[in-house]
Amino acid sequence: MSKNAVRVMVIDDSALVRQTMLAVLTERDGFLLETAGNGAIGEKKIPVFKPDVIILDLEMPVMDGMTLLKKMMKTNPIPVIICSSITPQGSQKAIEALEAGAVDVIQKPNVGTKEFLEESKIKLQDAIRGACSVKVSKRTMPELKVSPKYTADVILSRGTSFSGTQTDKVVVVGASTGGTEALRVFLEVLPADIPPILIVQHMPKHFTKAFANRLNGLCKPYISEAVDGTKVEKGCVYIAPGDEHLLLKRQGRDYVIQVTTGPLVSRHRPSVDVLFRSAARYGGKNMVGIIMTGMGDDGAQGMLEMKQAGAFNIAQDEKTSVVFGMPREAIKREAADIILPLEKIAAKMMEKVG
Repeated sequence: MSKNAVRVMVIDDSALVRQTMLAVLTERDGFLLETAGNGAIGEKKIPVFKPDVIILDLEMPVMDGMTLLKKMMKTNPIPVIICSSITPQGSQKAIEALEAGAVDVIQKPNVGTKEFLEESKIKLQDAIRGACSVKVSKRTMPELKVSPKYTADVILSRGTSFSGTQTDKVVVVGASTGGTEALRVFLEVLPADIPPILIVQHMPKHFTKAFANRLNGLCKPYISEAVDGTKVEKGCVYIAPGDEHLLLKRQGRDYVIQVTTGPLVSRHRPSVDVLFRSAARYGGKNMVGIIMTGMGDDGAQGMLEMKQAGAFNIAQDEKTSVVFGMPREAIKREAADIILPLEKIAAKMMEKVG
């Protein structure tokens, strides 16, 4: 076993889930696994196995996941990925777990097609990579044997950027690991009459609705999960549905939302690159782009296209990012006009759209 192997503990009372994880996270791909059937067993195994990342179910007998999560955050913080059901109750509890210190959430796996299992492998292994990067002492990660990485071309060709006279401003935002908290900080200080904001937060299907509802109860603008065909309105924030790409389109003088399926782009669906490309193509200089904390490079190319189309772009700085991957890649490509700490992004955005 490689010295760089990632030690992953799966704590879940479902034997099927544990078996699926063992099939997806194989030793040949650089993962060493341990499992536990509930929080109490997991708590005993943690100091012996010393996991780098824990994949944690929330609903379990003897000791549930939320109890274990809160105990660990107080005494022995370890990056935790929540493995949750897609029921309304499960989605809400997953959002609460993120607020309690978990770094990511994945959908509880089901037995499905080869394509489903392959996408699950990509998403799960990337979630683990992101969780490992949250640690202060970063480790070398193994190479992943996964499907080819697609660009936004598979969803929307680059085309010619908008050059009309319309001046209505729209803000587009991309985030991943650590983004749920970053978005709350960003949105909570905004007034009710903001220009429309479209957001891609890497999150599984159905969880985005619970996330949007949670933010809507905390913030002044109206925040909802994006619906295909919706006219984009001032004072509204639209969050991409999990497992679907979000695009900004033009219909006459109006901006409208398009929600569509398709391949993973930059290893994600929804993809920040897809949203940012659509903003460059249909909004051009009327756009403000923001890229926040997250693992990988999703959004970097799209943000560069936005800059080339005349948009103003903001990247979150390293100090306030849980994972600096996505902002760093955008900065490396010289796609960002300014780099700011999280708490200053909202004010700069308002200055540019005012």
